[in-house]
Amino acid sequence: MTHTPEEYKEIAPHDDDQFQQRMAHLLADPGFERAIRYIMPDVDFKELSAKLMKITNKDDFQRYIMLDILLMLEKATTSGVTDSGIDNLDLSKSRLFITNHRDIVLDASFLGLAMLRHGLPAQEVALGDNLLIYDWISDLVRLNKGIIVKRNLRLTKALEAAKQLSGYIHYCIREKGESVWIAQREGRAKDSNDVTQESVLKMLALAGDAPTIAGRLLELNITPTSISYEYDPNDYLKAREFLARRRDPEFKKSQRDDLFSMETGILQFKGRVHFNICPCINPELESLRECTDKVEVVRRVCSVIDNYIHRGYQIFPLNYIAFDTVNSTDRFKDCYTAADVENFNKYLDGQIANVDLPDVTAEEREFMRHAILEMYANPLRNKLLAEGE
Repeated sequence: MTHTPEEYKEIAPHDDDQFQQRMAHLLADPGFERAIRYIMPDVDFKELSAKLMKITNKDDFQRYIMLDILLMLEKATTSGVTDSGIDNLDLSKSRLFITNHRDIVLDASFLGLAMLRHGLPAQEVALGDNLLIYDWISDLVRLNKGIIVKRNLRLTKALEAAKQLSGYIHYCIREKGESVWIAQREGRAKDSNDVTQESVLKMLALAGDAPTIAGRLLELNITPTSISYEYDPNDYLKAREFLARRRDPEFKKSQRDDLFSMETGILQFKGRVHFNICPCINPELESLRECTDKVEVVRRVCSVIDNYIHRGYQIFPLNYIAFDTVNSTDRFKDCYTAADVENFNKYLDGQIANVDLPDVTAEEREFMRHAILEMYANPLRNKLLAEGE
């Protein structure tokens, strides 16, 4: 049994020899029971607890508990979760999945579902501690292969935390033999304009044995992955945030806002969901291995990841409609029907009606409508640019 080195224990998933102890602690928390009953109203919690206490390790928890929950969510809240590009994976190696970020919880969870469907273990998941609002959430995350990413620290502490996280990810992939998921940026791209943050790559390159940045990134077998959701249940909440910030530049979301975003993303309808696993970028990194210009290397690696992610999007009719609407064109008119347009407009009206800010004017409703249209147009816009169209 692998034991996490002491320097990583506070951020790493719970070791398997702690699993049942931590599970008992989780089951005793009333907040966890309330959350389970909210998501699964018909659950027999006593029976579920007995089943959970028979589990002894994280992989079995994924296979025998989380898989059923994810299949339930897939059936209840999507039109199907599909994937492509599994043949791009070298199954003899662990890897770092870097993806665009749409949903706080389900991006990594549905990627894990894809892996489990192919008979592969679900990956470990890097998740910001700003989401671990209650102790039971932290316990659940770490029982479910979660890695804690420390946020909002002072500069010196932030650097220490970045080195610790980088060290653990390298340890996980190179020594522990576990793959890892991380988003290409801190937080979701509110306008769906997905761009890799240089700070993510700089963090990943803090650890490793090679003398250059490219060499240290090579050790991680970075595998870009594109995530496409037909509908984003949080689109109106993002538009609400845009409007709140427009009204008050000092606006900050509350913990309650984050919890509601998590709940909305998990439980509301997402339509079709697709993961495209892109090739590992090691060939591109090999060409940069000897480059000593750190700024140039990071910039070029970000560009490589972005290009793979943008090219891998699955485009749905509403993306074409949004693009044509925003750009006042009919370029993609053959990619959707009049019924598609009518249904999408009704959807937009319904989402904007959900915004609970006071005294919203007609001009502000139009502002939010345009913001949501941009969210759905940007994946197509970026795909076209990546493909040189």
